[in-house]
Amino acid sequence: MNLVFLGPPGSGKGTQAVKLTKEKGLTHLSTGDLLRAAIKNGSELGKKAEGYMKKGELVPDELIVGLIENEITGNEILNGFILDGFPRTINQAEKLKEMLANNKVVLDKSILFDIDDDEIVKRLSGRWYCPKCNASYNYPAKMPKVEGHCDFDNAQLKRRPDDKEDVVRNRLEIYKRQTKPLEDYYRKESILVAIDAKQSPDEVFQSLINLLNGLN
Repeated sequence: MNLVFLGPPGSGKGTQAVKLTKEKGLTHLSTGDLLRAAIKNGSELGKKAEGYMKKGELVPDELIVGLIENEITGNEILNGFILDGFPRTINQAEKLKEMLANNKVVLDKSILFDIDDDEIVKRLSGRWYCPKCNASYNYPAKMPKVEGHCDFDNAQLKRRPDDKEDVVRNRLEIYKRQTKPLEDYYRKESILVAIDAKQSPDEVFQSLINLLNGLN
């Protein structure tokens, strides 16, 4: 089962990709992880990517697709893979489709983690962390015993800059412009399925399991 996970930041797709990887023996292909590994290993593609990143430039789509291709063709991915964080644009989706076709690999489903903006803002702007021990909290799901202070060392909790509400809403607008068109793209490919991502993480995971069991 080869899957692409779609959804806005905060929809929980990364968390679910990790859980599904363990449950079904799939390979989790996170482009961020692939880039870091390629640079660390000093591969040819890694050196090229590092060159762009050092200049503060975006790594070209062709290079990212090349990293994914190396992973798919160079390793035993027996049970399939989950692409998380890629593609983000129609252009990337087209290049991915061409590469997979060249390697006779079929993309089975694109799973959309469907969730409304207000829920995303509530989730992300409610995230806090302890600067000392890095414990994480989330209002209202996981609140500290004492308002604003860590349960473990009483340190003042902080919020990451990109979790402020105005920043979160800006990230959502960027997602809508760049990535949301992929929903129609994969709908036309007849492989898009949606999951209610507003549910609890356990309920979302069960929905995923039920979906995949129904496809097998």
